[in-house]
Amino acid sequence: MPQKPKEKILKIETIFNGNIINLQKRTIKLQSGITIQREIIKHPGSAAIIPLIDNETIILIEQYRSALGKVILEIPAGTLEHDEQPVDCAKRELLEETGYQATNFRELLVNYTTPGYSDEKMYFYLATDLIHKEQKLERDENIRTRKIKLDEINLMIKNGEISDMKTICGISRLISE
Repeated sequence: MPQKPKEKILKIETIFNGNIINLQKRTIKLQSGITIQREIIKHPGSAAIIPLIDNETIILIEQYRSALGKVILEIPAGTLEHDEQPVDCAKRELLEETGYQATNFRELLVNYTTPGYSDEKMYFYLATDLIHKEQKLERDENIRTRKIKLDEINLMIKNGEISDMKTICGISRLISE
């Protein structure tokens, strides 16, 4: 088990309070005695879903990502609302983004997305026994769903067509089972 570093937080300054994230500037004294500053993003957490239509077909979404300036292909995901359980977030996001509900949700993985500067914890779920309903997109979402075979997804990851880390991580976890 990794040794616990001896960092002491001397000061926390809130730089920004947003709807989804908060940005802190922390003044920290390291074990060596050096004082440094770290910028930390506080995030409520998120849920990502791998909607499995059958043993070889997954629903992915195409969505424009403003931070990247382009449309990318990814698994559905979303941010936890206040006091929301991760599985409830996964159920809500699956319906919103794909128009499907799942009879079964199984947790596949829990990890930190970018621990160097954020505390975001992402919960990955496998959603099976899907029932098609209707997409419930939020007003700022423009999402197209695609049903893609797992073999094709693997090829798309290898050739760089899929570059979203949560998608790569979730698919890799599914394949390793």
